[in-house]
Amino acid sequence: MTTYESDIKTISSSKDVVFAILSDLSNLQKIQDKLPENDTIKDLQFNADSCSFSVQGIGKITFRIIRRDPTNTIVFTVEDMMITANAWIQLKQIAENDTRMKLTLKTELPQMMKMLVDKKLKEGINMIADKLAEGLSAVASQKKN
Repeated sequence: MTTYESDIKTISSSKDVVFAILSDLSNLQKIQDKLPENDTIKDLQFNADSCSFSVQGIGKITFRIIRRDPTNTIVFTVEDMMITANAWIQLKQIAENDTRMKLTLKTELPQMMKMLVDKKLKEGINMIADKLAEGLSAVASQKKN
């Protein structure tokens, strides 16, 4: 198994609010414009328990929530792919409106595929964490108002 971890990101909200948003993935519709969609990643779709997108050269990828640990962690599995992968969103509240988030992806990649996608996965997990933190901060501030 290879592990890819994002840097720790800051979200300007309480952990409870962030967890409530993330535990229902359909809430990501509100921040879809902040999530990366470009020539490589397209067709972002969300429902309460899963999110999916298409990646050029790979096809459709679906992440489905398999466990919610209230206010701390959301665990995902990857569906409909020839590889095994799991992902985690971990949350830790530092202060009243200061929650830290880290994304982790663990996957079993064949060596040849790993050589092709290793750098992109390292960069991609950080890019997704940046955009997710930015979007979550915006949505959480709207909930306060």
